[in-house]
Amino acid sequence: MTAAVELQAVGLFDFENPAASSTELASKLEALRYRIKNAVRDKRAVTTAPRFTFNNSEAQGRKFMTDMAKVLLRAYNAEAENAIKATRAGNLHVAQTRLSKAAEQIAKSGTMIDLRIEPSYHQMRLEEIALANEHLQTVQAEKERERERRAELREQQRAAAELQAEHDRLEKERQHYLSTLAALQANGDAEGAARVQARLADVDRAITDVDYRAANVRAGYVYVISNVGAFGERMVKIGMTRRLKPMDRVIELGDASVPFRFDVHALFFADDAVGVETMLHQTFANQRVNKVNLRREFFYVTPAEVLDALKSHAVEVVEYTVKPAAEEFRTSELAADTLTPAPPRGGSMSYVGSVASAED
Repeated sequence: MTAAVELQAVGLFDFENPAASSTELASKLEALRYRIKNAVRDKRAVTTAPRFTFNNSEAQGRKFMTDMAKVLLRAYNAEAENAIKATRAGNLHVAQTRLSKAAEQIAKSGTMIDLRIEPSYHQMRLEEIALANEHLQTVQAEKERERERRAELREQQRAAAELQAEHDRLEKERQHYLSTLAALQANGDAEGAARVQARLADVDRAITDVDYRAANVRAGYVYVISNVGAFGERMVKIGMTRRLKPMDRVIELGDASVPFRFDVHALFFADDAVGVETMLHQTFANQRVNKVNLRREFFYVTPAEVLDALKSHAVEVVEYTVKPAAEEFRTSELAADTLTPAPPRGGSMSYVGSVASAED
């Protein structure tokens, strides 16, 4: 019997493990698979009773134990393969528990001859599942980062398009004022020309501001927002946007994916918005909610703590609201409090509204 056939006889096949496609984990998997195969060849995958007789024959007892060991090891290895193939990025514990229960069941089935899967062999198969899961988690994380990068790129493109559209609009307005100014000057209307000249100066300043923001990728609006109804009192999102109308970005974040709109605690322009955002992210790094995907800019801090951080770094903020209004959430809570269950009729439960008293 060849080595490959011997391994296949106990259910050990060369199947595709997700970790095999990983540049970092492939070599670890190869070394682990080599140790697993050696354990099977060296009869170190299963242990049985030292002696067992069958029909008063030790020879038949040894054959019985060998056959039982092959059958149960084959079942165990099949379960290990299935666990690896069924593993997903977030279910490592489930897959490993499934295999451990299989090992326990085999031990119960082999009680008569003291047959069980060797703990060292079982540990290697658990490690094999862990390698597959680690690669799947890496792939999932990379996909998530790619989605975030695409979202960030779309945000940048949207901001650039808005700035370009605003520049074009202002330029048309500027040309209109230049034509009007020329006509007024030609007619000798000095007073009218002065008024148009003032408006033209305003437009020129606006164009300069738009061009500055388009050229300076670090300039933009820093926002600090919260969503009490969705995330509780001690969580804020800290980010920045280069959009011409920054509230558009906040409104987008409060779309149908969250039950309530976000409350804005701060929304201010900064020449180095990237630097301010980075400073805040670094200040609250330990309180970051998602420590894997850093594009998820949520932190376990209060709006007041963010304000203290801004003050300590001398960041000028004209307006800052510490207490969130959370109007939709608080109204929803109040509405829920005023609903009381009516007595069931016909086996169904219905609700009627009742007016809460002043004491309530």
